[in-house]
Amino acid sequence: MAPKVLFLVNEHMATEALLGEAFAEQGFDVETFGVVPPEKIDDPAGEVTFPDPTGYDVIVPLGARWPVYDEALRATWVGAEMQMIRDAAAAGVALLGVCFGGQLLAQTFGGTVARSARPEIGWHDVISDRPDIVPGGPWFQWHFDRWTVPPGATELARTANASQAFVLGRTLGLQFHPEVDATLLKIWLADDRDGDAVAAGLTHDELITRTIELAPDVAVRIRALVRGFLTHVAGQPLPS
Repeated sequence: MAPKVLFLVNEHMATEALLGEAFAEQGFDVETFGVVPPEKIDDPAGEVTFPDPTGYDVIVPLGARWPVYDEALRATWVGAEMQMIRDAAAAGVALLGVCFGGQLLAQTFGGTVARSARPEIGWHDVISDRPDIVPGGPWFQWHFDRWTVPPGATELARTANASQAFVLGRTLGLQFHPEVDATLLKIWLADDRDGDAVAAGLTHDELITRTIELAPDVAVRIRALVRGFLTHVAGQPLPS
């Protein structure tokens, strides 16, 4: 039986994209679970019943536009997702969090998440201490918050502005978006209601062009990232 990965699509536009392809290439059956439906974008608080995490080998909480520390969200589905994550970790299910999902992992396991002094949007060079797990180089960013690494975790990568990756047992949190390709980015830019990209001094054309230029390199590094995660993080011994 093939291993199973569940992508938690916290916001409908923040899909698994290239990450789904990379896990499928590693022999995984890919499943998704939608958390906040499109009609709830402007009022995202609400109760959500999450699937049983023990039915999966890997769970991947993905990105979203909201702060993980928003009180209304923590009182509803963010709190429920944090409990699901705790239950998954206790059962030995490996976890890979992306941007909002990485912040959610940090918050769940005792780190903090707060507004960053400098948001990161666009392609930023990530410095990695463990390129066998998190390959360094330019990765796509779109975030306004940053975490402190949870107690007992090891930071693996960073930029000048924010921690970019940490590992804690069978859990890997990522601040950047390895899944982004030009197709997904165009969807995000079309929905950039607040002009975040332009405010960061970037034009849509520049971002899309750079994303297309980096696509062959990203294709290699995202596969290395998933292999590194499966080998060195998900491959850790189960909790006793």
